[in-house]
Amino acid sequence: MNITTEQMRFWSPEVRELEPYVPGEQPKIQNLLKLNTNENPYPPSPKVVAAVQAVLADSADVLRLYPDPDASALKHAIAAQQNVDVANVFVGNGSDEVLAHIFKAFFVQQQPILYPDITYSFYPVYSQFFAVKTKVLPLNDDFEIVVKDYKQANGGIIITNPNAPTSIALEVSAIEEVLQANPNSVVVIDEAYVDFGAQSAVSLVEKYENLVVCQTTSKSRSLAGLRVGFAIAQPHLIAALEAVKNSFNSYPMDRFAIAAAVASFEDQAYFEAQCQKVIASRDKLVTELESMGFKVLPSKANFIFASLPSKDAGELAAQLREQGIIVRYFNKPRINQFLRITIGTDEQNQRLVDSLKNDILA
Repeated sequence: MNITTEQMRFWSPEVRELEPYVPGEQPKIQNLLKLNTNENPYPPSPKVVAAVQAVLADSADVLRLYPDPDASALKHAIAAQQNVDVANVFVGNGSDEVLAHIFKAFFVQQQPILYPDITYSFYPVYSQFFAVKTKVLPLNDDFEIVVKDYKQANGGIIITNPNAPTSIALEVSAIEEVLQANPNSVVVIDEAYVDFGAQSAVSLVEKYENLVVCQTTSKSRSLAGLRVGFAIAQPHLIAALEAVKNSFNSYPMDRFAIAAAVASFEDQAYFEAQCQKVIASRDKLVTELESMGFKVLPSKANFIFASLPSKDAGELAAQLREQGIIVRYFNKPRINQFLRITIGTDEQNQRLVDSLKNDILA
């Protein structure tokens, strides 16, 4: 849609300058293999299905009523699963909204916040939206975060771990080093992909008053369609997030989302089994791609970041699309020869491998 300058006169001046986030494509293609948005290839726990059906009981009569604005049942379920006190838990409408609250609650400071040059592309969008000053720090030549770079004056730090789109994870000891070097700044660890083999920083929350850990149910719990995210931190930081939330939307969690997420957190065995299936499929796919000459970065996520030195990545993504396979291509400096490929089921991954071997690279 083309908006004229004359029409834009109705917009707030700041909105005219916004560069919004572009979400991963959700195409409508026949026989589509969708490996571009890091969704889980397996359905949520059967207990989630039962919980959602329970909301619909009695002609869905309960939907007449507002949900619990505190989502206390969900907070208790998360606290039990994460082995923290319920006072350490904040919940929101997807981790993206939780992150937006984090930027508003902690990062509007005199000093710039620090984050890597290659990371979740929503961070610069939030920074612009909330007028947050930023200083972008380059990853090293191996696409790793350089911990010593985060030992400088700042208004806050946010690190995705494992990083996206690189899939590379930091050890908890490295995160602790960043925390110790920045006792007067909030350090946020965005753990959207942590359940696929990385170490969570939740274990450090009790020790560090400046740590916020953000997670999601979209990836490892197969609930991307319900939008449930959460943060874990000490109570004085949770209070700031609650203040922002209640200045924006007091009812971000609907009854379906609360019920489904509670059921998911209560089915730990199913959760762990599905994560292990994704990890095993990832390792198998990496071996297959490397045998074809791909360079694959070491992944602790439910996706891989891969390049083929003999082939332009943008061209390769287009050829895969012609085969009905969608992967994520970022036409950005340093990473424009890489593809981010979501881990599917073994059968889905085999289709990708077969298309590469038999059709594209034959």
